Amino acid sequence: MKFFLEITYHGASFYGWQIQKKNISVQETIENCLSFLLKKSIKIIGAGRTDTGVHAIQMFAHFSFSEKEILLSRNFLFKLNSFLPLNIKILNIFPVKKTIHARFTAISRVYVYRISLGKNTFYLDRSWQWLSKNKIKLNTLNQGAKILKIYKNYISFCKKNFNYKTYICNIYNAKWYIKKNILSFNIEANRYLRNMIRSIVGTIIELGVGKITIKDFINIFYAKDRNLAGISAPAKGLFLTKINYPLNINLF
Repeated sequence: MKFFLEITYHGASFYGWQIQKKNISVQETIENCLSFLLKKSIKIIGAGRTDTGVHAIQMFAHFSFSEKEILLSRNFLFKLNSFLPLNIKILNIFPVKKTIHARFTAISRVYVYRISLGKNTFYLDRSWQWLSKNKIKLNTLNQGAKILKIYKNYISFCKKNFNYKTYICNIYNAKWYIKKNILSFNIEANRYLRNMIRSIVGTIIELGVGKITIKDFINIFYAKDRNLAGISAPAKGLFLTKINYPLNINLF
């Protein structure tokens, strides 16, 4: 039987979601706890990959296990969270139809990038601390955000030396807003390339402070050259906030 895990985690102490040979990851930490409690080797498949230092308010992963009574008991969820470190929490465990895949069935993923406009000790590991005297123009940021929905090829915003079958991404929503001195960028797309959101943020911020023009920004898409885009914004400001699936993926 296939089960979904709904997960939230603070990514500062992890080298991303995916298992690595030498560094600790979120995936490995959860697999180790599940395997210990279920007395069987458990492998989970995530809905996507987050980079080192990136956080997730909502992540999903699936795995298979035959004894549903164990997993569906409230006691098991409590035990699992007790064994996991404090920076990972399993919000829910539920059975899904056997054709459902955590990654490939997902319709879209929503991320938020946060920038603290000034020194903010409470957001130190959860935002990009903007300490520059250069003022960021919100209207200009949103002009750039609207352009994102027009173009499809994001090779200029992809980390170098990563080969994909396609660099086409469909961005459904993109918007900047400010609340309590926190500048946030909300983006929803069907898929993302490695380092794509952080590259977009770094580039649009250059637009917002007047370092580049709208014309320059558009030309970056046509150039298909990562060297022309801006810096990658720090990972600590990025949050995976929501993953959307079709209705009725649950088994029951």
